Amino acid sequence: MDELVAKAAVLHEALPYIQRFQQQILVVKYGGHAMLDDELKASFARDVCLLRFVGIRVVVVHGGGPQIDTMLKRVGIKPVFSGGLRVTDDDTMDVVEMVLGGLVNKEIVALICKHGGRAVGLSGKDDRFLRARRAAPVTNKTADGVESLVDLGRVGEIESVNPVLISDLMANGFIPVVAPIGVDRDGHALNVNADTAAGSIASAIKAAKLVLMTDVEGVKDNQGTLLSSLPAQTAEKLIEEGVINGGMVPKVRCALEAVNDGVKKVHIIDGRRRHALLLELFTDQGVGTEIQRVLAP
Repeated sequence: MDELVAKAAVLHEALPYIQRFQQQILVVKYGGHAMLDDELKASFARDVCLLRFVGIRVVVVHGGGPQIDTMLKRVGIKPVFSGGLRVTDDDTMDVVEMVLGGLVNKEIVALICKHGGRAVGLSGKDDRFLRARRAAPVTNKTADGVESLVDLGRVGEIESVNPVLISDLMANGFIPVVAPIGVDRDGHALNVNADTAAGSIASAIKAAKLVLMTDVEGVKDNQGTLLSSLPAQTAEKLIEEGVINGGMVPKVRCALEAVNDGVKKVHIIDGRRRHALLLELFTDQGVGTEIQRVLAP
């Protein structure tokens, strides 16, 4: 009986959050280990369905780097990176489209549908809703320390997002599942960073929340303590001081851009933890880091 009472207490704790988020929009960037482990994949799909069933409109934007690397090796193409970004020639772009827009996207759609949701897969090429341009060359150092400019090829930077397609799908009860593939003015596909795509989409559709799933607990201070809440101004200061470093920097910068563009809150959570999405949204304490813009009085 005590166990049943504890479950009821959890539901009571979640109730005010469910009421608060009714009909609001949540964009989830789905990536990391949560996309590779079968149990975590199924758990994520169920969580997304639950969010939709309690009245929250959900958009999923997914990555797929490890899956792309696996397929590139299978077809005999060596993955190349420069400045942390994938160098994407025409042959690599064909594989990126096949994996992100095909294999990975359709697997996520199938899992959500299996658990009772109504999901539709799409990429930025659909209705040309994710417009992008080719990224500028990046500076790279050779083994002997000589700097040179590297053309990233068909890597894209987002220019604009047309929210009509996604908004129409959500209005009809669907969960859009978006592969981060942009399209340039000539109709050519471009490989877009999934975090950036999620942030831009969240801003364009006026999402209340953006959740970035990672393989770390969240943002930590210089003592290694998880920061459950982080004002945007403090986040910028921690980046300047080097407390936030490495791969966390682009994620936090993505969060800062989103809150500056109107997204109310951004959450960085550990996708390796089962039900991390629900625990972050529906419990008082949460399990990750919440970043929000604090306006001056």
